[in-house]
Parts: sequence; structure tokens; C-alpha cells
Amino acid sequence: MSDVHHWNSRYADGVLPWDVGRPDMHLVRFLGAEPKPLRVLEIGCGTGTNAVWMAQQGHDVTAVDLAPLAVERATERAAAAGVSVRLLPANILQDTVPGAPFDLVYDRGVFHVFDAASDRERFAAQVAAHLTEGGRWFSVAGSTEGPARDSGPPRRSVRDIAEAVEPHLELLELAGTRFSDEDEGPGKAAAWRTLSRKRVIPAQPSTRR
Repeated sequence: MSDVHHWNSRYADGVLPWDVGRPDMHLVRFLGAEPKPLRVLEIGCGTGTNAVWMAQQGHDVTAVDLAPLAVERATERAAAAGVSVRLLPANILQDTVPGAPFDLVYDRGVFHVFDAASDRERFAAQVAAHLTEGGRWFSVAGSTEGPARDSGPPRRSVRDIAEAVEPHLELLELAGTRFSDEDEGPGKAAAWRTLSRKRVIPAQPSTRR
């Protein structure tokens, strides 16, 4: 089964544990501290909850998803809300999204779906390619912290993140958190909240003595 077919079938079947119907609390807090509207690219927009919310705050939003059915539903959500969002089907590992470069790239739960380290690094490289000089990437990903579990978001380690990010972006912040403040359900899973910035100076080799 292709990745497009897999994710499209999830939307067709309504198996969407990540689609909680309210804006990501981490995104709300982050953008609440921003002094001006931004040109934002959301990767993995799903049914458009976060993209629509960002547009309602005055940001210029482009949003993509691998699943055409997700983009269709996000388009319906934006129309119902009366906001303008550029919504497109795209495979971020391969495609260049029209409208680049952006001030901010945002994803919630996309970086962590890639099992191969090469795909995670490719994702980070593509994020960097879509950013302005000094542009930032804000991401929420599943964490290896917390008790063992058999379901929920994929888990990635600090090393997984650093090895993907460091060649392409400067890691500014990495903090342990949860997906949401809810007491039960998928939102209780441990997560990493990361903020990175497009590099001006290449990462230097680790010092050897």
C-alpha cells in the first residue's frame, strides 16, 4: 500500500486519533508570543484545524497534506470559517510547496512518522529549503520518555531529532511536554516540543581532544 493510499484510507475510515478538533495548545502559545503576522507553511494539516486557526489570527497560511481527502476536508473547514488558506496535496519529502520561502514551518506529529533516519533527515532538509533566512521550524513529536505503551504516537529520541536537524537547522529549543493538557487519551502521551532555525553558519564538527 502506498503512503498516499494508507493515509487517505485513514481519513476515509475516520480513524483519526490525532484530529482532536481544537488548535494545538503548543502552537497557540508559541504564536501568541509572536509580534507580527507570519507567512506559515503547515505540513500535515489534516482536516485543517490548525491552519484555519492560524488564518483567523491574521497569518498568511499555506497548508499541505499527503492525503487528498484530508486536503478536501480542510478546504471545507476553511470555507465554513470564512478564511483564506492555500491548501494543497503534497509529499514533503519530494515536493517543493508553492509560495516558499516561509517565515515559519509547523508540524504536529509528522516528523515522527518516519522510521528511517534518512527520511527524517530529508524531512529536516526540506523544511530548511522552504524557510526564509532566519526562518524557524516549530514541531511537536512523539517522545521516548514516559512508560511503555502499545499504541499512540510514534516515539523518537533526542538523538533521532538532533541527527536529523543539526545538519540543516540550528536547534534553538527542545523541551519535554505532552501532546495536550487533557487527562486521558492520546494527548497524554509524552512529546518533544522543538524550535529550530535555518542555518546561516554550517554546523561545526564536534571538538576532539
